[in-house]
Amino acid sequence: MARKIEQTGLRPSVALLLIFLVCGAASAQTDLEYKMEMGAGVGTCFYLGDANSTPYAHMSGMGGVLARWIFNPRMVVKGNLAFGHIGGTSEGRFIPTDATSPTPAGGVPTTVKFQRNLVDFGAQFEMNFWGYGAGGGYKENSPITPYALAGMGVTVALGGAGTRGALNLPIGVGVKYKVKPRWNIGLEWTMRFTTCDELDAPSKNRAQLVQPYGIKSVGLKNKDCYSFTTFYVTYDMFAKLRKCNN
Repeated sequence: MARKIEQTGLRPSVALLLIFLVCGAASAQTDLEYKMEMGAGVGTCFYLGDANSTPYAHMSGMGGVLARWIFNPRMVVKGNLAFGHIGGTSEGRFIPTDATSPTPAGGVPTTVKFQRNLVDFGAQFEMNFWGYGAGGGYKENSPITPYALAGMGVTVALGGAGTRGALNLPIGVGVKYKVKPRWNIGLEWTMRFTTCDELDAPSKNRAQLVQPYGIKSVGLKNKDCYSFTTFYVTYDMFAKLRKCNN
């Protein structure tokens, strides 16, 4: 009889121990931090310059890949390789019919249109507004956070009057959400200011947009820029070594 009582009391203890181990393992998986994210995104692209001054007008598509190096829940460095398409039109503005004169002869309006592909390669520093993570453990990270970013990159414009290269300075904001311990989704908007005033150059045998308003291009003044709005998915890789906090 005593042996039966001991066995009966043992079973609940074993069950409780198994539940504790399973919960502990799940908690440990949730609390893991990772060194890196990799993923891809798609979205929209538009250009601002002499041939367009309205955000999201002449909108086209973009896509690319990205990788994040995670220093801590608030600070991240991201690298990207993106491809986009831009276009615009002067819509009958008074612009030069050649590549040298800042004003059209006789004030005759000329419409200039262009289409070009872009390759964008660069890196940005991201600052999360809240500590970003699975939210478990003593750190109390959040599975969702807005963030701001700034960085530097290279833009290569293809087509039109020939290949053009320039530096770009991206700034932007975004929001990211951890849907699983290792899966993330996000939405990001960036404006990329370039050192080039020839992103809107059509083919060589057509009228060129060369200082149509008589404003000289100096530094970043009167230069072309473009914007990406990107929805992305990333996957966490390379778990960091856990530290003892006892």
